[in-house]
Amino acid sequence: MSEYDVIHFEALGEEAKHLEEETEQAQRRNELPKSLRYLILPETLQEFIGKNPNIALPDLVTTKTHSILSQDYLSGEKKSVITRSAGYDHFEHLAESVNIASLRLYCVEAVAQTAVKFLYAAAGCLNHYTENTRTFERNKSLSFMELNSKRTATVFGVGRIGKKTYDLLAANDLTVQAVDARQEELRGLYGDSVRFVTKEAAIKDSDVIVNTMNLTKNPKSRFYNVGYFSKEYLSQATPGLIFINVTRGEIAPETGLLELFDKKIIGGLGLDIFTDENGFAKVVRGGVPDRPDHAAARELVERALNHSANIYVQPHQAFNSDIAASNKAHEAIKHIVAWYKNGKKRFDEQLPYYDI
Repeated sequence: MSEYDVIHFEALGEEAKHLEEETEQAQRRNELPKSLRYLILPETLQEFIGKNPNIALPDLVTTKTHSILSQDYLSGEKKSVITRSAGYDHFEHLAESVNIASLRLYCVEAVAQTAVKFLYAAAGCLNHYTENTRTFERNKSLSFMELNSKRTATVFGVGRIGKKTYDLLAANDLTVQAVDARQEELRGLYGDSVRFVTKEAAIKDSDVIVNTMNLTKNPKSRFYNVGYFSKEYLSQATPGLIFINVTRGEIAPETGLLELFDKKIIGGLGLDIFTDENGFAKVVRGGVPDRPDHAAARELVERALNHSANIYVQPHQAFNSDIAASNKAHEAIKHIVAWYKNGKKRFDEQLPYYDI
């Protein structure tokens, strides 16, 4: 039996402080026991166990994306896990045996605004104009893409983040459309506020594509989307396409993006994410790429950093706004409150969120 009721792993900086504040507030509201024994740690779950092999983990833990749930931990009583991330693909395969909740609202505004930030950078040829400032060159500049209703932007995946992105693009005077496997269900939710088109139609008339889909790795699911934006698919676009990805790299493999950028089919890229980010981080820090997508991603990053191309990158930080940091803790504790309310059996909202 564990000496703790819940352990929060991978809690760093402001997030750790907010988790403690939100817990204390829930206790004052009598939503959580005053005697709640909790631990807030910067380490991943496996790092903590490596240092403390004799400490039993509680039936409820919260993590981010780098913690690994061992078979030893998952055996016995059914466990409950909150991933403090909007994405849940790293635990999706455990949904039948573990109660899993993710944070579906905390970074909606932050990620949507990041997508628009990338759009302005790519449409405005920001790297090119920045470099021109070195010599104050004003006469040999590329023309940037002016955003207006004659430009069509397509949002792929219009859940909460996608819908906010859709609205922000429309507010910027773009003609906006959407692609989503759940379009029939979403029509009932959004009514006429979202215009849906097919994947096949979208690639023909889009000036801008923004990916806000959750990654679904289960091949049996109708939402399976590993490699969705393949080289073959994107090659059908009108040359000059701006492509922005703010959710998961595996949805749009970098080898295809690099090749199509070099062919000028893609004219601008905005990437907050990369394929196999744990592995890619090692490559960025000097490691040798062991897969083609890592080599291609490194080339894209190098061009972005040296301002030699219309490419803009971030190390998976679209969620990292000031408001999102506090929202993250608030939502995590709300899930814990629901878990206690439900007799420690389940969360109010948990995987699977959609029918397979």
